[in-house]
Amino acid sequence: MIDSIAYVTWGLLILITGISLSAFNKYSIIEAMRHYPYQESRDHSFYRWMSCGFVHGNYLHLILNAFVLYQFGSVIENLYISRFGSVPGGSIFLSVYLLILILSCLPTYFRHRNNPSYASIGASGAISGVLFIYIYHFPLTTLYFYGIVPIPAILMGILYLAYSWWAARNTHDGIDHEAHYYGAIMGLGFGILIDKLPF
Repeated sequence: MIDSIAYVTWGLLILITGISLSAFNKYSIIEAMRHYPYQESRDHSFYRWMSCGFVHGNYLHLILNAFVLYQFGSVIENLYISRFGSVPGGSIFLSVYLLILILSCLPTYFRHRNNPSYASIGASGAISGVLFIYIYHFPLTTLYFYGIVPIPAILMGILYLAYSWWAARNTHDGIDHEAHYYGAIMGLGFGILIDKLPF
């Protein structure tokens, strides 16, 4: 694998961090960018399916998502660069990231489009997708559950999917667990699809 600077990953990190930090000091930015199905269904502000991934609720939320994107996104971007070339590989990575971000909003859109009290922010759907592309390519790599317990990546993935599925149906913590779950599934699907391309 080419050991090069992951320009797309770094560009995303800079944008996400810059916009999120600005939003911490100006809540109107969050209001304009958050995933808000009730409003989207009425004014067709579907740009929110992408913009919501560039704002976060607090520093911990931002740091966790940025860390996972940096750790796994750079690996996948370089994997695609090594296979497809610099510009095509980076473009594929960016396209997949944004598609997962957008598509992971759809389940909550249809579930909450008549619920004026529901809204969500964060890049977690897309981040989950990137993580699962990594798990597809490196299933036996050791990851650390809660940063402490070493387990194979594939087992981490199974536990993550199981928890996200359960949490989406049994918790009311303001976290879009459905985006986590469907983002992960789409990441796995995109990972397989791109891996099977004949070029």
